[in-house]
Amino acid sequence: MVLKNSLNYINEFFFYITNRIRKIYLKSSLYNKKISKINNNSLYYKPSLKILSCLIKYDKKKYNVEDFYLNSIWKNEKINENDYKKLHSFFWLFTLDLKSSKKLTQSIILNWIDNNENFNQKNWEIDILSKRIISWISNSKLVYEESSDQYKDKFNFIINKQINHLINEINRSELFNNKMLGCTAIILSGLSYNDQKILNYGLNLLKEINKFNFDTEGFPKSRNLRQLTFYLKHFILIRELLKESQNEIPTYLDESIFYLGQAYNYIWQSAKLNFLFNGNHEADHSDFDKYLKAHGYKFKNINGNEVGGYSCLKNKNISLVIDVGSSPDKKFSQNYQSGPLSFEMFYSGNKIITNSGFFQNYKHQLNSISKSTAAHSTLILDNNSVNKFKKQNNADTVVDDSFKIFDKKIIIEKSNWKISASHDGYQKKYGIIHKRELEYLIDNNTLIGKDFLLKRKNFKNCNFEIRFHLYPNTKVTKTQDKNVVLIELENSGWKFSCKHYAIDIETGLFFGRKNNYVENQNIFISGITQNNDQEILWEIKKI
Repeated sequence: MVLKNSLNYINEFFFYITNRIRKIYLKSSLYNKKISKINNNSLYYKPSLKILSCLIKYDKKKYNVEDFYLNSIWKNEKINENDYKKLHSFFWLFTLDLKSSKKLTQSIILNWIDNNENFNQKNWEIDILSKRIISWISNSKLVYEESSDQYKDKFNFIINKQINHLINEINRSELFNNKMLGCTAIILSGLSYNDQKILNYGLNLLKEINKFNFDTEGFPKSRNLRQLTFYLKHFILIRELLKESQNEIPTYLDESIFYLGQAYNYIWQSAKLNFLFNGNHEADHSDFDKYLKAHGYKFKNINGNEVGGYSCLKNKNISLVIDVGSSPDKKFSQNYQSGPLSFEMFYSGNKIITNSGFFQNYKHQLNSISKSTAAHSTLILDNNSVNKFKKQNNADTVVDDSFKIFDKKIIIEKSNWKISASHDGYQKKYGIIHKRELEYLIDNNTLIGKDFLLKRKNFKNCNFEIRFHLYPNTKVTKTQDKNVVLIELENSGWKFSCKHYAIDIETGLFFGRKNNYVENQNIFISGITQNNDQEILWEIKKI
């Protein structure tokens, strides 16, 4: 143990020193000279704005650039981090009316260049820089056309300089979303400046991302539902850019879109519902669906009842989703949440049982809370999460241990659905296997749940809780019977019951609305483990 701690300390110290040296180098004149070598300085291909609409949500209201006062704001140190990123990414260009003054818009760009032409750790970060390149090139009608040769030289030079920096640094990034953004920016730059070398680098990087980040079924190894949509949008964008610029479309890109599209259809398109598992928050995908239709993308249903470790059972009224996947590898687990065998339940589009959702800001303590097993509709022992998390160098947290899902069974029949699975996440510490069986009786609108505590050799007695988080504004009422509570939705009423254990209600937190939270109610069953195997039987029935 002492040796392990010493090695960890040495590694951390080495990382600190090398990182400090690297930061000094990036700010040096030597590095600036390196990334200032430009081969092609003429904008060749300008993408149609309609292609970018899969990535950018256009507002119906368009603003005039005259409404912005940005020339004096680049050095504003009082601006908060989120607004700073938005400002320097230049995605606000997509909200401008094309009738806005080109001269004024270009003066804003020029002012930014004059203040930020050399590497700046804060606004040259991969995500900000990549968005800025995408935005500048895509909005060339405003920021490039009808400008002086001197301006065009500066504009093209700074884009290529940023691309050189991006190519130099992108493989250091541990954040896969940033790497995907950077890859998109590099490919767009290679196409726009007719630079085959840069284009080939971007396509090779894309191939690497495709090979490294997806499982054998084409699902992100992170098991992150939000990342599924993120990758699909960027892959389709790149395909459309290659198509419009009359470049060959790689076979692997078409294959990836096919598999990602199938998963997207299975999880989102066919149900139009938001499932809150592993880094996801509520979002409206209807604009993206319109984009897919407009560009001829139609995805078929997958074969089977599971994808990416999620089983979605659906009919006209009921949607039941359960997490039956193992925890991802450490390097893919930045946004993973420890909720094995948790489930969500919808009736007529209204959510009854939910998970708490993901609080995205990793610097906030609510991020850790949202990752805990207690934030999910599943079983928890001694208030300890199934997974432990540890901080990375960027202060984000990743999984420090793992668990396996086994004995998985999914049976779909006309009158009922059955799904069961077990996980070993508590076996090492408590000598307990958690097994969950869910059966939905379609004709009776009844969900029967069984949670098993199966003992192993190193068994230890402990407390257990089974939580059922209710969607915000759902009404829940205690009855005189301690084993029954009533749940009231807009369009239906439900009875939750548990024969052998008392049911209680408590106030919790719901994080499903992207870096925000509201109070909600959750139902929980609690008890103490016994020396023999235990079965906790509960039921949710429409009344």
